[in-house]
Amino acid sequence: QVQLVESGGGSVQAGGSLTLSCAASAYTFSVYCMGWFRRPPGKEREGVASINPGGDITHYADSVKGRFTISLDNAKNALYLQMNSLKPEDTAMYYCAARPCPSSATRWSASTEVAYWGQGTQVTVSS
Repeated sequence: QVQLVESGGGSVQAGGSLTLSCAASAYTFSVYCMGWFRRPPGKEREGVASINPGGDITHYADSVKGRFTISLDNAKNALYLQMNSLKPEDTAMYYCAARPCPSSATRWSASTEVAYWGQGTQVTVSS
């Protein structure tokens, strides 16, 4: 059973930065592709970023490219999401996710294919 525990959410003003962390069970990163998803208020959950077990292939939603960076630390069993230049529209509950790596890169953000979810951490960006 994979356990994922997010931390690092909070409230920040527009233009600010936050780093989200996800503590994972041992060996999770060697088996699964990891990702961050978010659910803005009143909207559907959406993919934010993903990373493969080797840490060398990443995907980002167009809305966060150039501002967010996903990374993982195998030694610490930790996944990160560095978020810079935050905007009010980034306000959402953010979820860490583990999934079997997709056969097609276009499926990286398919939430239906996620095997394990964290409990979420709230990010609120004020203007």
